[in-house]
Amino acid sequence: MSLVLDPAAQDLLFREARTANTFTDEPVTEEQVQAIYDLVKYGPTAFNQTPLRITLVRSAEARERLVQHMAEGNQPKTASAPLVAILSADNEFHEELPALFPAFPQAKDVFFAERPAREGSATLNAALQAAYFIVGVRAAGLAAGPMTGFDFEGVRKEFLDDDHTPLMVVNIGRPGPDAWYPRSPRLAYEDVVTTV
Repeated sequence: MSLVLDPAAQDLLFREARTANTFTDEPVTEEQVQAIYDLVKYGPTAFNQTPLRITLVRSAEARERLVQHMAEGNQPKTASAPLVAILSADNEFHEELPALFPAFPQAKDVFFAERPAREGSATLNAALQAAYFIVGVRAAGLAAGPMTGFDFEGVRKEFLDDDHTPLMVVNIGRPGPDAWYPRSPRLAYEDVVTTV
């Protein structure tokens, strides 16, 4: 066998996992979210930077504010999911690099002194971390509904600040009735992989 990961785990994380569109009302606990983060924080990033920031939207008042910024088709599922997370990139992540990358603490100033360089790196590496987060949600036996259909500037102003760039909103919970759309096709290996 080419993969060492148990086939059931492969199914849980990838083959059978789907983007959920409905959820049960079973709560997602703080302990579950912490376990997810404590697993996925080990995913690799450049210079071990950790620009991902997670804003958990739990209160009814905050949920109402968020739903107003979601695209129309995303509003009902965001309103009814047990937990919603706003994933953003911290553009000031470089301040933590001396502690997070002790092998080269000067990376903070050598590579990330200028804001445009930081923003590009923060976006790329936080997106990597967001993907790990989604897989972590699946590893917890939950379903994730990641969405980019929302007013980015509205969400930033409502929940973040100028140093944070929203990347996606993720609904989290146990899948409800008719949670899945039909599986969409994927490209074949030979359509993606080239050897040179």
